[in-house]
Amino acid sequence: MPVRVIDDWLGTCAGCEMTLLDVGEALLDLLPLIEFVHAPLLMDHKYYPDGSDSGALDIPEADIALITGCVRNEENKLVAQQIRGKSKIVIANGSCACFGGIPALANMFTREELLERIYGGLTSTEPGGPPTEKVPALLDRVYSLDEIIKVDIYVPGCPTDPGLLVEALKAAMENRPFILTEKAVCEDCPLKREKKAIFSIKRPLQPPEAGDRCFLEQGFLCLGPATRTGCAGNDGTPRCITGGYPCRGCFGPLRFGGNQMVDMMSALSTIGLDVKQIPDRLATFNRFTGAKGRLRPLKTGG
Repeated sequence: MPVRVIDDWLGTCAGCEMTLLDVGEALLDLLPLIEFVHAPLLMDHKYYPDGSDSGALDIPEADIALITGCVRNEENKLVAQQIRGKSKIVIANGSCACFGGIPALANMFTREELLERIYGGLTSTEPGGPPTEKVPALLDRVYSLDEIIKVDIYVPGCPTDPGLLVEALKAAMENRPFILTEKAVCEDCPLKREKKAIFSIKRPLQPPEAGDRCFLEQGFLCLGPATRTGCAGNDGTPRCITGGYPCRGCFGPLRFGGNQMVDMMSALSTIGLDVKQIPDRLATFNRFTGAKGRLRPLKTGG
């Protein structure tokens, strides 16, 4: 009997949702073993089949649920809770689901400040106030999935690696643990460290030096020392490094509950860099991990 699978998205850009399609041929091996019973990306299955937009959600029973995206509004929260109630195993797919992701940068502002900026403060916005009809109400902040429901398996990344997603699905299907390493990106990085101090930070789009020297030691801000490795799945070298770019930190802290900002400031101090040189360092070091109280509204004025 096939394993029944739900795949759904909450507050997200859908990049991690598309990872499912990027699995490629490996997905063909899985398809005979699973049955998608609710997957907006792949099939027409609506929350309210009668078109009423009210009442109980039509979420079927499932063995495994893949959920991407953060919890930003009341509908996200309701969908997450309903899926949790109908599923035996829930997989948080992507950095938004695991840590809040890019949307959680909004946690540096109150809900009212955000609404005023978008619907009142932009020159391209006609005055009239934020929409209220048929629009889910925003929650007070952006939440990671496990702040709202119990999560069984975490697959971070922005977006997630297709191979990792397959491994997580197989682990859930076989009822075995899915364990992420607690090593840093630096441990899988092929670039060479000369252990020389740096005293300034370069703009990220400046060309790096010729050769294979560590990005951080060249003066490019790389979050590799404070970020868990594994974003490339079984391919080894972290994806940003493979693309010739410093690590952005999307795979999250070295261990769940860790603090990338603290770890990164410690790493920078060891190479002689004054962290005050880094503009907006609160957001920079928590770019993908702003849920769970990591980012909060900034105090303004006196």
